[in-house]
Amino acid sequence: MLKEVIRREKDALEELLNVADSYESIVECLNACKGRIVFMGVGKSGHIGEKLAATFASLGVPSFFVHSTEAMHGDLGMIQPQDIAVLISNSGRTQEVVQNITPLKNNGVTTVAFTSVADSELAQRCDYKIIYPHLKEADDLNLAPTVSSTLTLTLGDAIACELSKRRNFTRADFYKYHPNGALGQMLSKE
Repeated sequence: MLKEVIRREKDALEELLNVADSYESIVECLNACKGRIVFMGVGKSGHIGEKLAATFASLGVPSFFVHSTEAMHGDLGMIQPQDIAVLISNSGRTQEVVQNITPLKNNGVTTVAFTSVADSELAQRCDYKIIYPHLKEADDLNLAPTVSSTLTLTLGDAIACELSKRRNFTRADFYKYHPNGALGQMLSKE
């Protein structure tokens, strides 16, 4: 079973490679952001959003995570009009995520749907879309967020690295944000 799950996720990444060229406009949009890129989600999508926010920030792209439910209870105040909110939901129907679109737009925030369903409410109502292939999950029940979370994480990481490259982010810049740990120790010697 272990090898089969790994194979299913590898195959999904191969499919993502086939559509990778279609993300240029979203990369340009995010690169033009004058504020911060704010990731939002719940459940496994929320966990992926937290990781992506940390990766973007460590690569010189100002970013943070806001839990979609907490946003509706005051945390929307953390998000400013110059920011871009990336709302993550595999189905594009997660109510805790979708409910944020109207108040974000009312506050002048640009919204980006990050989903596998192009005709979902999330994708239709957001200003921009990051659509990844809608594929079967890797577990035998086709329920656990496995393939979908892998695609979201991989695509998000790829976008973060591309933005970092376009902004001429250097190893010295990385050290400014990561002075501790093995990486910080290695970079301090440079």
